[in-house]
Amino acid sequence: EIHIKEPIEKEVNPHLLPGELLLCEASTVYKYIQEDGSNRGTYGKLVCTNFKIAFLDDDSSSDDNEPQFKNKIVGENDITLQCVDQIYGVYDEKKKLLTGQLRKYPEKLIIYCKDLRVFHFCLRYTKEEEVKRIVSGIVHHSQTPKLLKRLFLFSYASAAPNNTDGRNQTVMFDTLEDWRDELERTKGNVKYKAVTTNEGYRVSEKLPLYFVVPICVSEESILKYEGRGIPIWCWSCHNGAALLKMSAFPKEQDDSTSQMQKAFLDGIYKTISKPPYELLKTDDLSSSLPSLQDIQTAYTRFKQLFLIDNSTDFWATDVKWFSLLESTNWLEIIRRVLKKAIEVAECLERQHTNVLLIEESATDLCCVISSLVQVMMDSYSRTKSGFQSLIQKEWVIGGHGFLDRCNHLHKSDKEEAPVFLLLLNCVWQLVQQYPPAFEFTETYLTVLSDSLYVPIFSTFFFNSQHQKDTNMSGESLKTQSGPFRFLTVWDWSVQFDPKAQAFLNNPLYAEKPKPDKSQRKTARFKHQRQFSLPLTQTKPSTKRGFFREETDHLIKNILGKTIGKFINSSDEPPNSFREFYDSWHSKPVDYHGLLLPRIDGPEIKVWAQRYLRWIPEAQLHGGGTIATAAKILDLMEEVQSLQVKMDEEHSQAISRDVHSVPMLRNSARLSSLFPFALLQRQSIKPALPTSTWKDLEDEDDLVKRDDEFVDLSGDMS
Repeated sequence: EIHIKEPIEKEVNPHLLPGELLLCEASTVYKYIQEDGSNRGTYGKLVCTNFKIAFLDDDSSSDDNEPQFKNKIVGENDITLQCVDQIYGVYDEKKKLLTGQLRKYPEKLIIYCKDLRVFHFCLRYTKEEEVKRIVSGIVHHSQTPKLLKRLFLFSYASAAPNNTDGRNQTVMFDTLEDWRDELERTKGNVKYKAVTTNEGYRVSEKLPLYFVVPICVSEESILKYEGRGIPIWCWSCHNGAALLKMSAFPKEQDDSTSQMQKAFLDGIYKTISKPPYELLKTDDLSSSLPSLQDIQTAYTRFKQLFLIDNSTDFWATDVKWFSLLESTNWLEIIRRVLKKAIEVAECLERQHTNVLLIEESATDLCCVISSLVQVMMDSYSRTKSGFQSLIQKEWVIGGHGFLDRCNHLHKSDKEEAPVFLLLLNCVWQLVQQYPPAFEFTETYLTVLSDSLYVPIFSTFFFNSQHQKDTNMSGESLKTQSGPFRFLTVWDWSVQFDPKAQAFLNNPLYAEKPKPDKSQRKTARFKHQRQFSLPLTQTKPSTKRGFFREETDHLIKNILGKTIGKFINSSDEPPNSFREFYDSWHSKPVDYHGLLLPRIDGPEIKVWAQRYLRWIPEAQLHGGGTIATAAKILDLMEEVQSLQVKMDEEHSQAISRDVHSVPMLRNSARLSSLFPFALLQRQSIKPALPTSTWKDLEDEDDLVKRDDEFVDLSGDMS
């Protein structure tokens, strides 16, 4: 039964950006609200432009009750074409994946998004001609291969007035001066030099215009193999040890070529093993970390757990949630990547050894590990501008293939892999373990992950600096020829007003180290270890998952507390690593010094804000970290206002703004996934115990376990 709401009579038109064109539209489309088994929803117009798919209802034009955290570019019911993951049509209650030309048009459209939103549109009441136009339009514009110049990025850049200075203290690393400044900041300029050898891209189109190499490396060496086999500098530690990366030679070569390349490499290694350089340790990431294909497979499985169609689906997966999560292998990949970063940090920090990361192109896992090591070892990378500069240096200028890895052009699924998302997941682990060490919040990381799919910024839409530079020239709509002026994602004012931007900054960031205040008791670490999973498996793991007795009474709402993975005995870190790891964790944390993530057992958690923000069932009302944060912010506000009063009483009236973050005063009404889920509706939970309820569904395979009633309102808060 459909709860019919009168179709809207007044005309609602989409808000179009400069360069955005309306391609097709359909009226009387019914959008379901997927909160429970009912078919409640709202009527409106579904439109497709060269930038987005948007649903417009009669509330779209009103500015009342606007959320505090509103994106100015992408609205609540907007899906950018790059954000569309898969589109399904429903024919006679059966779901079918829609691609290419359609012979028959569905009565219902389901759009799964890369930011994990799920949209359900009923087309039963829409005119047949409009259904054909809108469905084929959406499928064509979001799923078929594109040419680079057909991206909305270029339409927007040629039509939009570019008055913003997006640098925002972020170092872009597109000039020689930026590299020299970074060498000076890290005191690496004694042993390393910024080179101009690649000006005009005469060495390689994959390398940036400017980069840094050891002083002893000659220009001839760089030119010899198009930059392959050359150690490129990433960062220098305070003790002089440096992190380097190298693009490996192809493995399948004839013998003579292979011998020449080996001799060349031996010469390079000898040169950089002599004083003033420290010892050198090489690490081939292609053999020591999962392959890109493994990462893609794991993430594809993992994201399916969060693309929930309705409440029934949620509770169905809840019955075997932990075993489903384990089977994806995504959290294990995060753990292995963090472990590798700790190993590299140990070499640099304790052994004073240079580390050379090797990978085929040095633009995927090299970017992940080098960025993580810098976040862990350099407190500047934990500030907002420092982290943004790091992404520019290692990823954007470093040549990570965003276009291919995000599959923005739908050219090849084989190239797709969520490498940048893997980094953000790893950084999130550190942010949630050591919040005072970071100037930015998890909300910042979440909107940064969303920005991967917003094609008005050039930051994440090219494979290399060369590709961007060669596509900069174009015709402006104002009939004057000139280079495109692309926006950078680091200018947050394009997406958020100042009030919303406040959610990206951490009010509890420890600007100066306060060792006395931040001391942790050693006992706390030991206490947590008691809750860890065993380090060796005493018996074979069963299909029923590894969280059996301890977690039967928990559900996904608190999955962060209990999700982890066995560390198999074969995977046990070497003694020196373990000693370094345990020794660091037994001391008080210096929020401006080295930070090592906790990686044992259930310390690796699911990034709940990103993955669960659209699922009402997974929200704690008045609970979660946001409730704590709201109280702390209230206290800070009170302390600051008292300070102002004291100053005035002592006749030292200083006009100062009381720093406040726009929080809702009543934290009891906030969702635990605030600010994305503001005051979300309560979900309706099945009244029966989960096992009984599932038995009724004839799903015996899910319930061959002693499953008890799962209580949402118990001890979770």
